[in-house]
Amino acid sequence: MKSDVKIKSGRSTGKGKNIRKIMKCLCSGEKKAGDNMIPASPSAFENSGSGRSSRTGEIINKPEIGNIEEAESSLRESGCLNYEEARALLGRYEYQKGNIEAALHVFEGIDITAITSKIMISIARRGDRPRKRSQNFTAPPMSMHAVSLLLEAILLKAKSLEGLGRFGEAAQSCKVILDILESSFPQGLPENFGADCKLQETVTKAVELLPELWKLADASQEAILSYRRALLHQWNLDVGTTARIQKEFAIFLLHSGSEACPPNLRSQMDSSFVPKNNIEEAILLLMILLRKVVLKRIDWDPSILDHLSFALIISGDTRALAGQIEELPPGILHRQELYYALALCYYGAGENLTALNLLRKLLGSHEDPKSLPALLMASKICGENCDLAEEGTSFAHRALQNLDHECDQLEGVANCLLGVSLSVYSKSATADSEKFTRQSEAIEALEAARKKTRMTDPNVLYHLSLEYANERKLDSALHYAKKCLKLEGGSNIRTWLLLARILSAQKRYTDSKSIINAALDQTGKWDQAELLQTKAKILIAQDEFKGAIETYSQLLAFFQVQSKSFNLGDKKLLKSSRNYAGRLQLEVWHDLALVYIRLSQWHDAEACLSKSKAISSYSASRCHITGMLYEAKGLYKEALKGFMAALEIDPIHVPSLVSSAVVIRHLGHQSHPVIRSFLMDALRLDQTNHSAWYNLGLFYKSEGTKSSLGEAVECFEAATFLEESAPVEPFR
Repeated sequence: MKSDVKIKSGRSTGKGKNIRKIMKCLCSGEKKAGDNMIPASPSAFENSGSGRSSRTGEIINKPEIGNIEEAESSLRESGCLNYEEARALLGRYEYQKGNIEAALHVFEGIDITAITSKIMISIARRGDRPRKRSQNFTAPPMSMHAVSLLLEAILLKAKSLEGLGRFGEAAQSCKVILDILESSFPQGLPENFGADCKLQETVTKAVELLPELWKLADASQEAILSYRRALLHQWNLDVGTTARIQKEFAIFLLHSGSEACPPNLRSQMDSSFVPKNNIEEAILLLMILLRKVVLKRIDWDPSILDHLSFALIISGDTRALAGQIEELPPGILHRQELYYALALCYYGAGENLTALNLLRKLLGSHEDPKSLPALLMASKICGENCDLAEEGTSFAHRALQNLDHECDQLEGVANCLLGVSLSVYSKSATADSEKFTRQSEAIEALEAARKKTRMTDPNVLYHLSLEYANERKLDSALHYAKKCLKLEGGSNIRTWLLLARILSAQKRYTDSKSIINAALDQTGKWDQAELLQTKAKILIAQDEFKGAIETYSQLLAFFQVQSKSFNLGDKKLLKSSRNYAGRLQLEVWHDLALVYIRLSQWHDAEACLSKSKAISSYSASRCHITGMLYEAKGLYKEALKGFMAALEIDPIHVPSLVSSAVVIRHLGHQSHPVIRSFLMDALRLDQTNHSAWYNLGLFYKSEGTKSSLGEAVECFEAATFLEESAPVEPFR
């Protein structure tokens, strides 16, 4: 049984005294009829001391008189204040004063279970109440103002619990509000629901607060479900609130570290997109927000693009990010910023020329010709392409001029890019003197980068080691490779591989194999393919063919498992990984075929080439190895056909150029000019090919003249030096 506390309509002069009496009664937990008559006027709560909000420490200068007036409206409708409503009103009063514990004590006296059914009935009748009361019409057990007051009390209880660090209990309390409303309106809240009181405001705050409370309670799955509930149910939220929830949810999905189950969309159509993981769901939310910006429904928020960029980059789809940036309305991004952002996207998507063209526009005289990030990025792109290397050196020189000794770290980066571009540019030199000059300048630039960065930039040390290795200065190369590996802490596979290749060039195969094994121990299984391939080649160099075949078999099993995992994934996101795996698998079949050719196991070699053809029928390497198979059998004409087929596919395929010259010599044309032409072309493309030097020496020797014999000696000396310092596979 519950009594009501009767309310007079007049004002009382004993404000503080009456409040203290009610507080004493309520805090004692007694539910008895009020002996004192309590005035319903808000004057009873005026001039109260300043309070403090528990959620964020926000200072509230005075109680919200509007809230009390709302409660007064409820009292005027019903003519009395029942026990729960009194507690709701006075709990709010204590909360606004900053007395969180006292407020919580008052709120805990409200029997939520008992009032839930009354609230639901009152809300339901609110939606279907007739304009004119009929004889059968029954008044709801509560007015909407009373409902609003009680739901707000539940919300304030949740905030009080939050302020006391009891986040799980706070979330459970807040959840009650949404459970009540969702049960009353399964299809969503009607329009203008609670517009004449604070009910909609309470709903909005509860919807936004619940996932935050679950996050504080370290309940990731509950937080995710609350976010989805907030966005999928009709709560009559305004556009700004919905956008805030979407953004916070996307951030949580990206950084929480908790993998969410795919959402169960009740109203989804067969053709609609359903996110499969956290990243996809975050991308979808952020793209929705970006669309709202484009449609001018919400204000521009740069962090939306930042988070979307992060999500698309880690998913490997920077091309989609470029599309989103291109759709932004004019004025959102400055044109120079737009060019640079798009260049980054296209470069990440592998569209280097598109990225370079954008950077060229940015670096034009009418835009920003001194943009340092753009100059460095343009130099990096050019340094990866032999045809653009000269332009890369120009960009790097411009960057150094603009720096003018202002920042050693950036000067180090610019010098490193200059060295890389010069190294690549040297390969296109026609004269030996020109090639030597560019290589010397590349070393000089990389050494300058090393000094500027004080041996702290692993990228500089890696390229310096690589350049010394290509020049066969193996001791210096080994020194910098070790320094680089130490700086990186063994985190970069390319440094492990370079170190192993340098050791193999020094014929320290045991040490090289130990490095590979150490790298395998520190590397995830999906990143071990190149390491295993190098290990197999080291074993071949040691004539351990059985171990090499076992390693290649392990690699092929790895590719089989990887292809199954790709089939379960998103084809678009895994495109680059598929291409890489396919190229590597092709190389493994070719390497294995070469092993079987050396063992004279023709049938097994042919089986490997058949597997290779199934992956790519248009391969210069496969045609070349087919020619080598015929050559090993003594079928030189068929072998020559294979080598020529490889050159039709790739006219600069160095192994085929050398092999063609060898086979022509075997066919009885010892001094045929075509032999010299093939070998010179091969050396122009790869000056470190010891087989080309050796066969060129044989060609000069066959001519028999005094001058040609001298040239033959030089060729043999070069071949000997290069063979003694040749790695099991190219350094780069």
